[in-house]
Amino acid sequence: MQVFDAEGMILGRFASHIAKLLIENEKAGKGEEIYVVNAEKAVIVGSRDTILKRYRFMREVGTHRKGPFFPRMPDRILKRTVRGMIPYQTPRGRTAFRRLKVYLGVPRELREETIRVVESVRETHATKKMTLKELSRYLGLTIEYIE
Repeated sequence: MQVFDAEGMILGRFASHIAKLLIENEKAGKGEEIYVVNAEKAVIVGSRDTILKRYRFMREVGTHRKGPFFPRMPDRILKRTVRGMIPYQTPRGRTAFRRLKVYLGVPRELREETIRVVESVRETHATKKMTLKELSRYLGLTIEYIE
């Protein structure tokens, strides 16, 4: 079991790192589960208007019956981003994707575990950025979840 902290991580780079680990574990036959905590604190780098326009389009494309359906919750946005980076329509990709668990905050059962931080994908000096929590509120998430 590996636990990663998404706080301050750039969404795309972090997701590609997690996707690579999932695929490598599946190839090696390890079957190791990967947990991601603090999903709402992951960062999307870019101008606010561009980010909102792109994610609003992803929410509105399609129909309410057929989809494609795009999530509002920060943990599900991160999981969907990882899904786009693995071959989830193949049996190997599906089993790898099932081994990914993403949480808002840090759940009780993972508080005693060693939480790893991927320093190579941490956001450092970007002036234009937005957290997944802010994006979720913009997309219409009205419930309060983690503060």
